[in-house]
Amino acid sequence: MVNKKNHLFYSIGDLSKSTGTKVVTIRYYEKIGLLPEPPRTEGGYRAYTKKHQEILFFIIRSRALGFSLIEIQNLLKLSENDILLNQDVLTITKNHLENIRSKISSLQKMETSLKNLIKECPDGKISGCGIIDSLNNYSDT
Repeated sequence: MVNKKNHLFYSIGDLSKSTGTKVVTIRYYEKIGLLPEPPRTEGGYRAYTKKHQEILFFIIRSRALGFSLIEIQNLLKLSENDILLNQDVLTITKNHLENIRSKISSLQKMETSLKNLIKECPDGKISGCGIIDSLNNYSDT
C-alpha cells in the first residue's frame, strides 16, 4: 500500500491479496465495468483505493450468492443512486431466488435419475449394468 497525500492506494497485487481475488479477475472486472478504472501513478501503475476494495468485496459476496455479473452490475448501479430503489433491488433478488429454486429442482431430478441408474448396477460389474444402455436411450430422459 502506498500513502500519497494522506490517501491509501493499493497496487493491483495488494488488492488481489487483501481480497483473495486473482489479478486477472480484477482486470476483467475493470474491463467489463464492474470495477471502476483506478487512477494511475506517475509510473503508470494502477492505484486502487479503499472504495475499489469495498466494491470488490461486494462483487465477491454477490458471486458467492450466485448472482450473475449482469445482476451484480445492476445492483452496483442501484447502490450508486442517492435514492435507492428498494423495489428494483428486491426484484433482482427475488428473480435470483426463483432461478436458484429452479436449479435446485433440476438438480433434485438429476439426483433421482442418477440414483436410479446406480441401482441398475448393484454388483459394480459392467455386464448386466444398464447405465450405458440407459444413457443411450433418449426416452428415459
